[in-house]
Amino acid sequence: MSTPIPVNAAPIQRLQSIDALRGFDMFWIIRGDALFRTLAIFLGYPALEEQLHHVSWDGFRFYDLIFPLFLFIVGVVLPFSLAKYIEQPQTPGDRWVAHRKVFLRACLLVFLGWVYSGFLQFNFADFRWPGVLQRIGICYFFGAVAVLNLRVRGQAILLAGLLVGYWVLLRTVPAPGFKAYDLTMEGSLVGYVDRLLIPGKLHYKLGDNEGVLSTFPAIGNVLMGALAGQWLRSSRTQGKKVLGLFLASAISLAAGYLWSFSFPLNKILWTSSFVLVTGGWSLALLGTFYGLIDVLGYRRWAFFFTVIGMNAITIYVAQRFIDFTKISQFFLGGVAQHLGVALESSYAANEVEAAQKFVIAVGVIAAEWLFLWHLYRHKIFLKV
Repeated sequence: MSTPIPVNAAPIQRLQSIDALRGFDMFWIIRGDALFRTLAIFLGYPALEEQLHHVSWDGFRFYDLIFPLFLFIVGVVLPFSLAKYIEQPQTPGDRWVAHRKVFLRACLLVFLGWVYSGFLQFNFADFRWPGVLQRIGICYFFGAVAVLNLRVRGQAILLAGLLVGYWVLLRTVPAPGFKAYDLTMEGSLVGYVDRLLIPGKLHYKLGDNEGVLSTFPAIGNVLMGALAGQWLRSSRTQGKKVLGLFLASAISLAAGYLWSFSFPLNKILWTSSFVLVTGGWSLALLGTFYGLIDVLGYRRWAFFFTVIGMNAITIYVAQRFIDFTKISQFFLGGVAQHLGVALESSYAANEVEAAQKFVIAVGVIAAEWLFLWHLYRHKIFLKV
């Protein structure tokens, strides 16, 4: 049953830190990864370049944080966006309206994901039904329903239940022909269920990155964000809020890394330890952005990320239809070519190529940001 937030909760206000953190996250998706990857190759820092690739199976790198961080931010926003429905008692009609809006938004996100993946080509035999936006929509739906209907304690219990329940399921139920708790690509129950239930194309043939079972612990990232959002909405002092976020981060990271000794960090399986570790880093980033921007008032540096964060879904979908790379090559292709000629006598071929790609990546990000800045300036925001 939904319980109102105490009347002494902080008034509803838009926190720039949340928009900036969302923009920081999206930056890596809109070619920020390519920008720093090519820079690392040119400067000779292979360790940095490696952090901007996903691990193939077990393990964790910086780039594996990007998607879980976005889900976490989806959760952070929920106590703010749903505040009018949970701060005071609702009639059955009001509750129906709230749940209907949540359901429709989730459906729209899933549909956008299908369109992004090529649904309108009607080639369903080779179509991939799961995807990033689809998982965001599903996790948003269940996270929002939890916020609308459960107390904070209930949300925390649900989070723990999802993580422990997922671990118990994999621990006790084997895929046919394999032993229980086989967490390999070939033998995991997660991949088997994907092959059994998902038609069309799978991301890695033996399963899908955004498949069926792995979506349940992914909801945990949204719930962790929702708990953090309710912490920010509380009447506590700003200093206590920052301290609480970092304390929760430390606890989550410690629990996740300890659990990883028996339940390895794995993004594709989205293991429970992976949820805790990515949730811990997400809490630390939220605490940093909130402390710098909304508490200390250092806002100017964050404007670049805020512009991206205010239209995150817009730019994610737009880059599927607008060839920003071609725009960059039109304006900077000559610069990249002449830079390569100037460097080829002093640098290795791969370093010259990296420098040229760096120039193009700068142009892509500039074109995307100017597109978003135009929307921001005219207060055009895609609210999905």
